[in-house]
Amino acid sequence: MHKLSARAVETTTKQGYHSDGGGLYLLVGTEGRRSWAFIYRQRGTGKRRELGLGTAKWKDRDGLTLADARRKAEESRAAIRDGKDPDAERKAAALAGTTFGDFADALLESIKGGFKGVRSHADWKRDLEVRAAPIRRKALQDITTNDVLAIISPLWLTINRTARETRSRLERVFDAAKAQGLRSGENPALWRGNLKSLLPKAPKSKRHHKAAPYKDVPGIVAALRTKHSGARTTAVNRAAEFIILTAVRTGEARFMRVREINFKEALWTIPAERMKTEDHPEGRPHEVPLSARAVAILRAVMPRGLDPDAYVFAGRWSKGHKKPLGVNAVLHALKKVYPAMTTHGCRSSFRDWAGDETSFPREIAEMALAHKVGGDVEQAYRRSTALKKRRALMEAWGRYVEGGSNVVKLAATG
Repeated sequence: MHKLSARAVETTTKQGYHSDGGGLYLLVGTEGRRSWAFIYRQRGTGKRRELGLGTAKWKDRDGLTLADARRKAEESRAAIRDGKDPDAERKAAALAGTTFGDFADALLESIKGGFKGVRSHADWKRDLEVRAAPIRRKALQDITTNDVLAIISPLWLTINRTARETRSRLERVFDAAKAQGLRSGENPALWRGNLKSLLPKAPKSKRHHKAAPYKDVPGIVAALRTKHSGARTTAVNRAAEFIILTAVRTGEARFMRVREINFKEALWTIPAERMKTEDHPEGRPHEVPLSARAVAILRAVMPRGLDPDAYVFAGRWSKGHKKPLGVNAVLHALKKVYPAMTTHGCRSSFRDWAGDETSFPREIAEMALAHKVGGDVEQAYRRSTALKKRRALMEAWGRYVEGGSNVVKLAATG
């Protein structure tokens, strides 16, 4: 016992295990790294077990001193004398001590770098802090299916999509806890064979975005160009017209940056992280062919010399276009000229027009809306062949919106 000295712990450079006696070892690794381990034989099986005690204090690095390590080793020897397994005892203590709140916060911090979109982190934080508030102080191991059910049930029939997202995030937290040895047994937020059997069938969503009949769209665009004058209003109205012309989601246009636009090719490339992943092929950017009018709008709203990271459609009082357009600005602009209209409804107007008034294939119209079409092989093929056809479709839509012609039975070219 006590074969090592504090000086030896600091100065030993030979790699390998250095015994202090009684099962305590100093491990010296590459570049002088040091840690403590307790090695023992498991009662009953005689199996050699190695229990890591922590990093050793060395030079200016924090860690366990020799005295600290000997104290931990004595705790492990005492457990063995009582007929217990030191590793099992430590895991049981961890299971009993770690709360859902502490673990969920740490997990969120570790995974946030992989989130797509600007709202993902806020949505996760809301679910894990607010909706999961009843279980935040409970030990991970003590949380049951009934605890999760109490969180999900009140939301299930009223805001089902939110309930499903919350359940999925809880499931991931418990999976991660189990992977780190902080929880055992079934995942209490598991869907199949668990919550699916306990929750009623959710009603189908009846949410529909108000859309104008496509025959009214040219009049809406004309009103956006002529009504409610003023520099600020004109800029917002141009953003509304641009969204109509490109059939994109409002957020995709609001957060458009200068570097995403290729004026030479009349092409806008939306980064993959800003796409709605349940509709769009995951991990892919979306290319939007720009009609002549769409290009003219971009040139009109962008001062010369803007930074490549500047927002194209800037918020109020935003010098250098450093802040994006407000979240409801376009919606308010549309409602001023056509009350029964929403920004998302613009996409529906475009889709109805493409289906009723053109001969472009259905999949081309769906791809223009950044919807998934077919399996992986078809998507890979379409990705390289559909841009010309989509450009022809968007040019035709632009001409229709201009009110140039109501006869748009067009052949799909390209």
